Amino acid sequence: MNSPRTRFYRDKVNGKFMGVCAGIADYTGVDVLWVRLGFLVLAFSMGWPFLAYFALGFLANKKPASLYGDRQEQQFWQRVRQSPARTAREVRAEFRDIDRRLADVESFYVNSNPRLSAEIEKLR
Repeated sequence: MNSPRTRFYRDKVNGKFMGVCAGIADYTGVDVLWVRLGFLVLAFSMGWPFLAYFALGFLANKKPASLYGDRQEQQFWQRVRQSPARTAREVRAEFRDIDRRLADVESFYVNSNPRLSAEIEKLR
């Protein structure tokens, strides 16, 4: 089952009419102005996007108020929806960096404290 943060929702809070364009903007991370302009160009040139808009407006769920904790969390989930593999690589790289920095701290304290170093050697 999909996480609630990876689903499409209508965004009635930031929307003008039914919240579909604002929902698309939230889902993709694209500025809502560009989504609205793109929709208008497509709708007036082809016609069928009006039907798709109303279908999404009636069928899609409203965005929960507490979907994101803050702006940083919202941007993270937008990146996950755009490219899950790339986001997983970025998270793994962050954890490797944290692991490296912790190893540096550990090395500093062990090397500067001979008593701690001897205790660690006894445990091996």
